[in-house]
Amino acid sequence: MIARNAAARRYRVEHRTTYKYSDEVTSSYGRAFLTPREFPGQRLLAHDIHIDPMPSDRSIGTDVYGNTTSYFHVTAVHTKLAVIGESVVEVDIPDAAAVSATSKPWEQARPNTGNGPFAVEFTLDLHPPEITPEVTAYAAESLTPGRPLVEAVTELNTRIFADFTYKSGSTTVSTKVADVFAARAGVCQDFARIGAACLRSHGLASRYVSGYLATDPPPGKERMIGADATHAWSAVWVPGDTAHDRTGHWIGFDPTNDQLADERYVTVAWGRDYADVPPLRGIIYTDAKESSITVSVDVAPVEV
Repeated sequence: MIARNAAARRYRVEHRTTYKYSDEVTSSYGRAFLTPREFPGQRLLAHDIHIDPMPSDRSIGTDVYGNTTSYFHVTAVHTKLAVIGESVVEVDIPDAAAVSATSKPWEQARPNTGNGPFAVEFTLDLHPPEITPEVTAYAAESLTPGRPLVEAVTELNTRIFADFTYKSGSTTVSTKVADVFAARAGVCQDFARIGAACLRSHGLASRYVSGYLATDPPPGKERMIGADATHAWSAVWVPGDTAHDRTGHWIGFDPTNDQLADERYVTVAWGRDYADVPPLRGIIYTDAKESSITVSVDVAPVEV
């Protein structure tokens, strides 16, 4: 168990997904990334996944990135399937001084098999490729020679926030970075992927992070239960301070909200792209012609 930091925020998270079908489903296979991660700065205090109808078989595993993944198979005939992830998570308040003190030039943060063997994979482009000349040129405006890494990433974060419009429903999970660049609009998943592609285009390691963002209600308003949403952001790898530190650490940045990730961000999973860590995916056997999905997320603060 990772020791608790006195400067921490605790949240109760409920992520409810409901599928409805116009005809009976005879068999449903599912894979879920709904279990928040544990790492220095975040602790998972309680967790469970409830599935209705009850699965005839289910298991838990760990993927290549260390994410917890849950599998289930529902064989009871159904026209509605509900998957509810419930978690209690503590997130530490980051040391802002330590982040701002990361003053190494960004060129020195390029990982290799000597200083960051576990980060090298996150420098690679996707397949099909997402790094275009436009992406490379856009990133170069922030990644000027010798500029401190955090300063460069912070400016890139701000530019993406300013240059791209958040527009719900404007893209799908299969929309390419090049298409988002052309439309100059997208959602948080798109902006996280743009941030990662920009850094990778110059040899930096960047991963796609999936999770939740705790939001405060407007002044004078009460919290609306279920009004939160899944969120996505990027993270950049920072090399260790010594020649013997081959792990380094990661700094999260959120182009959707123009800020670095802090104690309001609950990390569920990370990978190279959305396709590595979707909250839910699966296969069903049915003659249904129509289906619908509703998602409700609630990230409620808990007194420590």
